[in-house]
Amino acid sequence: MSGVSGRPGISQTSKSLCLFTNQNPCLAGKNWSPHAFNSFSKLCGTPAVFTTLKLVLSWDAISRQDPSVTQLTNPPQGGLSEFNPFSETPRLTNAAGTTVPATQPTGPSQPAVLQPSMEPTPQAVASAAQAGLLQQQEELERKAAELDRKERELQNAAANLHVRPNNWPPLPAGCPIKPCFYQDFSAEIPADYQRTCKMLYYLWMLHSVTLLLNLLACLAWFYAKDYRGVDFGLSILWFVLFTPCAFICWYRPIYKAFRSDNSFSFFVFFFVFFCQIAIYIIQLVGIPGWGNSGWIASMSTLKSDVPVAVSVIMMVVAGFFTLCAVLSLFLLKRVHSLYRRTGASFQQAQEEFSQGIFSSRTFRNTAASAARGAFQGN
Repeated sequence: MSGVSGRPGISQTSKSLCLFTNQNPCLAGKNWSPHAFNSFSKLCGTPAVFTTLKLVLSWDAISRQDPSVTQLTNPPQGGLSEFNPFSETPRLTNAAGTTVPATQPTGPSQPAVLQPSMEPTPQAVASAAQAGLLQQQEELERKAAELDRKERELQNAAANLHVRPNNWPPLPAGCPIKPCFYQDFSAEIPADYQRTCKMLYYLWMLHSVTLLLNLLACLAWFYAKDYRGVDFGLSILWFVLFTPCAFICWYRPIYKAFRSDNSFSFFVFFFVFFCQIAIYIIQLVGIPGWGNSGWIASMSTLKSDVPVAVSVIMMVVAGFFTLCAVLSLFLLKRVHSLYRRTGASFQQAQEEFSQGIFSSRTFRNTAASAARGAFQGN
């Protein structure tokens, strides 16, 4: 490089480049040819390139003096290249140059043995399934007993919280006979059904009054004609029998149907009330000897020597029977329209009947006793 610096006729940039190359160890000691030096001088002629070259060469000089950089750039030779996996005592050399012997197994090597899989036998599977079923059955029985106990507790709590004394029929406080039913239209019947339910109650009251008037008319007829005792006796039977039966058989079911929207109660009402209308038609006809003061019986008294007052009473009773029949047809149509509006069906009535029967504790106890007796008899 000293030969380059002594060349005549070079520019100031070339002189500076010669001085710079002599001061840098990576460029010093190089024998530059004239052509190479001129090319290098032209490349470094611009100040920016010259400055960049100075920075790069300065960093190279600093890195050569730093031992940590030297260790990273010049790693020790050896390592994996010296490892022989087929030697009896293979060794590894770490980065620090120390030799680490490979670990050897402490005991004799054993061949790998594949354990055969144990398949359960059909008897074991059946036993496990039976045990599971028995456990599930015990769990279901325990849950059923728990639900039954909770149901009884809820029923007792509801009975204690909603104790309503019976208020119908309204009897004096000193009477030995107590009321049998609870009835409150405003508390138990929805507002949409209250009017129809009250009209049916008034129809039952008219029914009772008509039977009582029929009894009195047959008594007057028996007083005028002593051979009409059969009609008077039957009129007593109809009054005693049909008055409570009408209340229990068709009024209470429709009251319950309006109260709880029960389809089965609706069907009971329709069946019994249809029979009641048929009875009204028979009574308003008034066949003699059947205990009814209908139109035929009252008209027959006009042709005989029966007092006119008796005939008038019997005609009034026939008019009451006719009124009961007409009101019954009207209310039957009205109840049927309300029933269709609720969306009830015969299938729903069957389901309610089945649930009511099978959920009854008395029915279940009776059925269990009958089954137990039949089993013991066999």
